[in-house]
Amino acid sequence: MRNIKDILTNLRIENNRILTFTIHFLLWVALIGVCYALVLFIDMPAEYKLRHSTDELRTEYTNLTARYDELSEVMDNVIARDENVFRKLFESNPYDLTIDNDQERIALHESLMAMDNEELLLKLSDGLQNAENNKDALTRSYEDMMYAYETTSLSIDCIPAIQPVNNRQLTLLAAGKKPLINPFHRAMREHHGVDYLIPEGTAVFATADGIVQSLSEKNTTHGKAITIDHGNGYQTSYSHLLDIRVKKGDKVKRGDIIAMSGNSGLSFAPHLHYEVIFNGMRVDPVHYFFLELNAEEYQRIIRIALSSMQSFD
Repeated sequence: MRNIKDILTNLRIENNRILTFTIHFLLWVALIGVCYALVLFIDMPAEYKLRHSTDELRTEYTNLTARYDELSEVMDNVIARDENVFRKLFESNPYDLTIDNDQERIALHESLMAMDNEELLLKLSDGLQNAENNKDALTRSYEDMMYAYETTSLSIDCIPAIQPVNNRQLTLLAAGKKPLINPFHRAMREHHGVDYLIPEGTAVFATADGIVQSLSEKNTTHGKAITIDHGNGYQTSYSHLLDIRVKKGDKVKRGDIIAMSGNSGLSFAPHLHYEVIFNGMRVDPVHYFFLELNAEEYQRIIRIALSSMQSFD
């Protein structure tokens, strides 16, 4: 009997020991879990500093990216306007500086990497010699160009580079230079200038310096009209006028008021018909507004001219 009591006592002691061990084990597991959570989810001072050290850099990068996009847009507008001016002044397409030549650069880099020092030195010498030759050729070309410029009296003031009416909002151009439906014959006919749909009595400006070459006061097809000779092959004409403010032989400056618009001649509605002639050929006046239009406005007025369906004369 006593042995049984001893055995039960020993079992109770053993169970208490096991229970105590289990409780200690669970406490240690919980403590380790809390420590892990603290390490995982709560930043230490050094970690917090490292984690937030890039915030200012990220903000600065965002600002620089926005500034870069803004400058890129400005540069695109400048390039487009520069190319437009180049075409008008030199009657040729500008050099294409946006050609993708990445493959050529990669091939050149690989070929240079494959050369030894002697070959690189020889190639460098050839390159310097070619550069010297190109420099001499460019110098001669520049001298020839300056001589031509000084001897031909070419002036930007003699190029019809503005619109003949106040059209800053680009809402007055109604017909472009292209085949359009003639309002009187109801058939497609070549339209040799641009039409501005404006009320009678609207001021009409000379688009460049020049001399009044001819006037038409009769009610002919073009009605009352003016032709100005700007020199260097340029002429402009202004038709369907109400009142002419200049005389034949008068010298005019760009921006001078030369007439008031009207509805004279064979005209469907009050408007101004404006033409630019270069070396005897009628050219599209829309491409000669580069002094007062930026690149975006230039693209917009081209779309307006292309979208027109009917002329007014």
